[in-house]
This record gives sequence, C-alpha cells and structure tokens, in this order.
Amino acid sequence: MKLALHWKILIGMALGVLAGYILGNVFGMADFVADWIKPIGTIFIKLLKLIAIPLIIASLIKGISDLKDISKFSQIGGRTILIYICTTFVAVSIGLMIVNLIDPGDKITDATLQELSSSYSDAASMKVSAAQNQKEKGPLTFITDMVPDNIFGAASSNGNMLQVIFFVILFGISLLLIEVEKAAPVKAFFDGLNDIVLKMVDLIMLMAPYAVFALLASLVAETTNPDLFIALGWYALSVVLGLLIMIGVYLLIIKFYVKRSPIWFLKGISPAQLLAFSTSSSAATLPVTMERVEEHLGVEKEVSSFVLPVGATINMDGTSLYQAVAAIFICQALNFQLDFSDQLTIILTATLASIGSAAVPGAGMVMLVVVLEALNVPQETLAIGLALIFAVDRPLDMCRTVINVTGDATVAMIVGKSVNKISKPNPKNWDDHLENVR
Repeated sequence: MKLALHWKILIGMALGVLAGYILGNVFGMADFVADWIKPIGTIFIKLLKLIAIPLIIASLIKGISDLKDISKFSQIGGRTILIYICTTFVAVSIGLMIVNLIDPGDKITDATLQELSSSYSDAASMKVSAAQNQKEKGPLTFITDMVPDNIFGAASSNGNMLQVIFFVILFGISLLLIEVEKAAPVKAFFDGLNDIVLKMVDLIMLMAPYAVFALLASLVAETTNPDLFIALGWYALSVVLGLLIMIGVYLLIIKFYVKRSPIWFLKGISPAQLLAFSTSSSAATLPVTMERVEEHLGVEKEVSSFVLPVGATINMDGTSLYQAVAAIFICQALNFQLDFSDQLTIILTATLASIGSAAVPGAGMVMLVVVLEALNVPQETLAIGLALIFAVDRPLDMCRTVINVTGDATVAMIVGKSVNKISKPNPKNWDDHLENVR
C-alpha cells in the first residue's frame, strides 16, 4: 500500500524522535547522530534554500505577467499587505489573552530563574547586542533596505529575499507595460524556468521523510537538561495553546469566508506544515508551500506567486504571538509590573516588529528584545529575561513556524477568493505526481 506524503513525513518524524532518544540518551551516541545522521537533514534544508530565490524569481514574474493588467496587481498587493497586518494583530491579541489567563511567570521559582540565567546568559547577551544594533538604525531603514543596489548581490543570500522581491516586482510590472510582442520571449523564458524549478521541488521532496527523520533525531539527541523544559512547561503550554487557537482562527476563515472544508485545507497544506516544523524556516519551506497551495488548494499562480513569497518574508503570525507571550512571561517572572497601556504597546510593537524582522538573524528572539525595550524593561535585566526562555526556544520555534506557514497559505486563499482566482478543489494526488518523477 502506497502511503501519502504527509504520512511518510509523520512516520519519519516519529522514528527520528525515537532514534534520537535511544542513540543520544540511552547509548550516549549523540556525536554519532551529529556526524552521520544530521547531515542528511542539513543537505535537505540547503536544497530547499537553494531553489527558494530561483522559484521566487520565476514564479513571481510568471504570475505578474499572466495578469495582463497592472490594476489587478495593485489590487492583489494592497489586499495582501492589509490582510497580513490584520492576522498579525489577531495573533498578538490571542497571545496576550492566553498569557494573562495562565500567568506562567508566577510559576517560576528563584532557583530555576538563577539556573536558567547561568546556563543561557551568553546566548542571551548576544541577542541583546544584535537587537541594539538593529535599534540604532533609522526609522526608515527597513524601507531603504528593501531596495537593492545590486540584484546579483541581493540574489546571493536568502536573507535579502525582500530585495529580490522588490526587483522582481519592478521587472514584472515593466514586462506588463511593454509591447506584447517584445515581452513574449521573456515571458516564455520565465514560464519554462518556473516549470524547471517546480520539477526540482518534486525531486527534492522525495528526500523529505528521510530528512525529517535526521532533523528530529539530531534535535532530540542534542537536547540536554530536560528538567529545565519541565520547569518552563507552563510557558511552553501558553505559547502552544495560543498557536492552536490561531490555527482555529485560520480554519474558521477557510470554512466561512473561503467556503472550503477545514479538513480538506489541512490535508492539502500538511506536508508544508510538517516540513516547517522540522526545519523551523518559512523560507526553506516556501517551495513546498507554493506547490501545495497551487496544486492542492487551487489558488492560481498569479496570486500565490506574490502572496506566499511576501508572506514568508513579512508575515510572522506565530512569531508575533510568541513575542507577546514571551514578553509578558518575562515581565511576570522578573516582577516587572505592566499596565493596560503596556499591553497595547506590546500589540503595536510586536505587529510592526514582525514586518521588519525578516532581515534580522534570529529574528524572533532579536525582535523580542525590541518589544521588551518598548516596555522600558531595564537593560541589565534583558539578558536574564531572554535566558528564561532559551531552553525551550528551539521546539517552540518549530511550532510557531508551522503557524507562519499556515497563515501564509490562509491569506493566499483569502486573496484568491476575493479576486476570484481560486479554483475548485484539485483531486490530483501528490504522491502520484511524485511517483511519476521516479
């Protein structure tokens, strides 16, 4: 019996956790896992990142050129940005509601606080320094950084994805504005390039179940001091509960606005969600997200090719929710009192920070420092506050990346529905598609 892709990935994840625990904690072979198993997952992530920028260039240019009308593009772009801001606002508000109800910071003892601070103080200090460098930039730096001065230099790093998108949008608009006869050869080239890159996605996805096995095995084998995870259980529960509620919000939108089955939606996007969980990277998951949204959720390419790359760069619903929970948790644990205006400050700052966080290494943690500084948390306690959450940041990062990817797919369906660019459910089977690749 042939298993669907998402079942293969789930089995790979389960076996990876089991193998990581046995090899790392029972037999003490963590070095073996790091040397011989983890590289498989690392290669897979590199392959996904390898095709991210070529996919954006080919797919976005094809999508814009297929519009044949510049007014359609402006319509899609404006709705996309507005909806992304709204979903981020909702995510931050949900995070604040959950953390205030559970009150996880009051459950951290002084002994645990001291142990966490000593264990992760160096890493926390590095994040504070990175955030300080970001803060010293001007208020419009984010906008000026979007405009590249060398497209080849911008395309050489996935961290410059917004710059690539800026150039590609300008290129695509210009392609629409010239004579059709002159544009035809260029459009044909990028149409062909898009098909080639999508075939590369097919080939890379054959490796997915084995890669997630390697990624989860290495994560579990490298995990140390599980007692710290237990101590931070209420905080982790607050984040995960908030993320689950956000998933519920997406499913309600799919059911009542897009008029599609939530189960159908989850089945269609699940391979991208599982890869997001394994890789902790929206950018690395982007090729798979685009493939699933177009092939299985029926969003036309002219919508998905714009909405999804932009979303992978600026739409961070899961990260924003996490920032809200983490900020309140840290303040609770450090007995730093917050009033209602401070809570509003978190909503505003976390929403804006999610848009500007794409170009910042370790974006979520770095932008959390910006949120805490907006609350006037003393500089000397910032590192202690960050040290509180470092122990569980990696698994929570995996969870919030799932929300980021799911949010991107949801917004793509919302925009597709609003401009009548979404088709009926496609019965095409993904695994049959991959079988043909073999």
